[in-house]
Amino acid sequence: MADPATVRTDARRHHDPQVRGFASDNYAGTHPEILAALALANGGHQIAYGEDDYTGHLQRVMHSHFGPTAEAFPVFNGTGANVVSLQAMTDRWGAVICAESAHINVDEGGAPERVGGLKLLTVPTEDGKLTPDLIDRQAYGWDDEHRAMPQVVSITQNTELGTVYTPDEIRAICEHAHGHGMKVHLDGARIANAAASLDVPMRTFTNTVGVDVLSFGGTKNGAIFGEAVVVLNPDAVRAMKHLRKLSMQLASKMRFVSVQLEALLAGDLWLRNARHANSMAQRLAEGVRAVDGVEILYPVQANAVFARLPHEVSERLQKRFRFYFWDEKAGDVRWMCAFDTTEGDVDAFVLALKEEMAAQ
Repeated sequence: MADPATVRTDARRHHDPQVRGFASDNYAGTHPEILAALALANGGHQIAYGEDDYTGHLQRVMHSHFGPTAEAFPVFNGTGANVVSLQAMTDRWGAVICAESAHINVDEGGAPERVGGLKLLTVPTEDGKLTPDLIDRQAYGWDDEHRAMPQVVSITQNTELGTVYTPDEIRAICEHAHGHGMKVHLDGARIANAAASLDVPMRTFTNTVGVDVLSFGGTKNGAIFGEAVVVLNPDAVRAMKHLRKLSMQLASKMRFVSVQLEALLAGDLWLRNARHANSMAQRLAEGVRAVDGVEILYPVQANAVFARLPHEVSERLQKRFRFYFWDEKAGDVRWMCAFDTTEGDVDAFVLALKEEMAAQ
């Protein structure tokens, strides 16, 4: 056991800040304005568990974006936001209809089903987006005690494939779901990127068109940690504060979650960050299109580029820039841009791609 006197206790940097990648917008650091907001909220004592001044002010900020009935429940992470939202919208026998590619189905370790205690009814989609017709593939059997009851439709904006719903598309989904007595949840982990792409306020494709509950994402857009369940329709949920605690998503020092979301939303930081990330994805797509042998798979509408290229090229390129295979067997990859991605980062990556393709 090391002698405590010899163990370093001063903070040190353990990474090279010049290293960049295209694996995930979660890889990015924290925006300086959010760091400044955290420092502003520090010091002194504030009431714990959400009774602080910052969480109170966050409610007023959320009203400015989503209307006077919106109520925000800050949580630690996106999976927590989704699980708490869906628990509050379903009964024990309830089910949630979602795209097969949805984050709640693919990337949350079964948390909605194992922790939330609900059933996911998935639908294959070509572009990650649900439609009323696709929803109807699972929207049946409400009186069949042998089948989990469809009670919620969950959509992702923007989708896991980087595509963006229009307001009219979401309106059609909400009207269809509500017509069947179901509610609508929107996973907004990258909601800012969708709003930037559509060039409309976030309310235009959420509460205005009938979305009942929103999982609002901050981490992928410059926050250290912290998301929020935003209840847009109070009649769509029950026992939110109890479910948040039960799901281990109630922060004691909640002011440090709330102040980050306030820093994003009180001004235009959320939009600046998202617009920049989206523009870097467009730059990346333009550069990639000029490389023979590389195919872009889906419309580039937010901050993601999905492409297909030779597997061995991707493996060599991954040694120079981190990114993930999306479907390794098919050779499909995903490249993500973040609020701190630079033109130089994109151009260096495209050059490396050209070099590896030429070597191929």
